[in-house]
Amino acid sequence: MKFVFLDRDGVINKYPGDRYYVTSLKKFRFLPNAKKAIALLSRKGFKIFVASNQAGVGRGIYAQRTLDAITARMLKEIESAGGRITKVYYCTHHKDAGCSCRKPKPGLLKQAAREFKFSLKGVYFIGDSIRDVLTSQATGSKSILVLTGKDKLATRKHWEAEPDLIFKDLLTAAKFLTS
Repeated sequence: MKFVFLDRDGVINKYPGDRYYVTSLKKFRFLPNAKKAIALLSRKGFKIFVASNQAGVGRGIYAQRTLDAITARMLKEIESAGGRITKVYYCTHHKDAGCSCRKPKPGLLKQAAREFKFSLKGVYFIGDSIRDVLTSQATGSKSILVLTGKDKLATRKHWEAEPDLIFKDLLTAAKFLTS
């Protein structure tokens, strides 16, 4: 069995910008080819997990029920396109909560590995930020940075960590993983 983790904002859907949140169904917009990429990974036998910080809930910017509605729509559209997300893991805590699940801490990935009984060694985590790379490194998994969200090659000299691989988008990463 093959496993892959995806961040949400900036990987699956349009990155809302630093200090902004996807606060409604209307603001959730899939990135080009994201559904196609997830469908490809699904067809090739990957179990796909989403691991994402959604602190807007903990900060009271939007409600848990709004996040649940956005997630339900995301999963439905992915399934309609032939993809399947095994499970979605969110950290909804405020950044000062001191939890073990807020990325770059590895709690979300470790929870999935415990729940579905697999090792994180050799698993890929695809994210759009160096925070995702740090999360991956904390678990011994392999990191893929996609350039459709927060971090860009232009700021590379300021990165705290170097990803294992860099691709322009999720579809390019998915094609690499399935080739």
